[in-house]
Amino acid sequence: MNAHTTMLPAYDTDEARWQAVQTRDARADGHFVYAVRTTGVYCRPSSSARLPNRENVEFFPSPAAAEAAGYRPSRRAQGDRTAATAERSALVAQACRLIESSQTPPGLSELAAHAGLSQSHFHRVFKAETGLTPKAYATAYRARKLQEELNASGSITDAIYGAGFNSNSRFYETAGQVLGMHAREYRAGGAGAVVRFAVAECSLGAILVAQSQRGICAILLGDDPERLVQDLQDQFPSAELIGGDNDFERLVAQVVGFIEAPAVGLNLPLDVRGTAFQQRVWQALREIPPGSRASYTDIAERIGAPRAVRAVARACAANHIAVAIPCHRVVRRDGDLSGYRWGVERKRELLRREAQD
Repeated sequence: MNAHTTMLPAYDTDEARWQAVQTRDARADGHFVYAVRTTGVYCRPSSSARLPNRENVEFFPSPAAAEAAGYRPSRRAQGDRTAATAERSALVAQACRLIESSQTPPGLSELAAHAGLSQSHFHRVFKAETGLTPKAYATAYRARKLQEELNASGSITDAIYGAGFNSNSRFYETAGQVLGMHAREYRAGGAGAVVRFAVAECSLGAILVAQSQRGICAILLGDDPERLVQDLQDQFPSAELIGGDNDFERLVAQVVGFIEAPAVGLNLPLDVRGTAFQQRVWQALREIPPGSRASYTDIAERIGAPRAVRAVARACAANHIAVAIPCHRVVRRDGDLSGYRWGVERKRELLRREAQD
């Protein structure tokens, strides 16, 4: 087996952990920390700090566990962390360039070998840095490339192969999810897609509800109904926008009813269009129960991308489906409401109503 794809040591015994500390094994970082009784500090296994005597060392599964036992971080930790972070970022950046420059997306084993890491460790590092798995990153990149090719190519077939799809069948299996519509519709700026919509009033101001053939594709809140319609047109520039009929008005009433009384619930099919990362964030938002709140950090951890807090905030800001994808339930770590696409006061009021039910 290639040395790059061997399994990581288990680090499940003190002997194995001490060996990792002695060799400053960076692969052990994140698996445990070691604390020194004589200095009262703890370090990661790869720390550049002077090696202590073995009899003065004890091991903990995490920094939090070490701090709970009364230890504090080593002063060298910040410098070690900065150097390690820069190295990881460089490795991941190289992997991203390799993915983007390859005709066929490279597999995990190839990417890990190129980075000089085991597959499991590379996978963990890549996801922590980008918020996506290598496979999801490759898919997102091809989606962006496909959009560019569809805009520039003379034919859809040329765009398919220009974006790196090996066959027409493989492309058509994923095109709907990648583009949110058929390739011909996307290439025409959404022409041919039909979006029904209606504008109404609720206690939070004006509300616009729009529905495509797949489900609710927009719930917009604001003060100016005309501005909401313009926002919808910007979202679907070439789609056929049709005012809702009586049946659609009943759907709008259902959405308004949910805003006025969150306890009634809202169970509607959604047409969710976004990148792979955005969709993971939005799904996590839908799992927050009414009356509860989560921080951007909580969401980043739930989707397995703890370093992607800012990307989570951007995904929340990009949400076009208010209340049904409840980005209003996400707050800062200190509890501050922070921003909201449709105004902080509306966010505060939605949370107040949910807390009362």
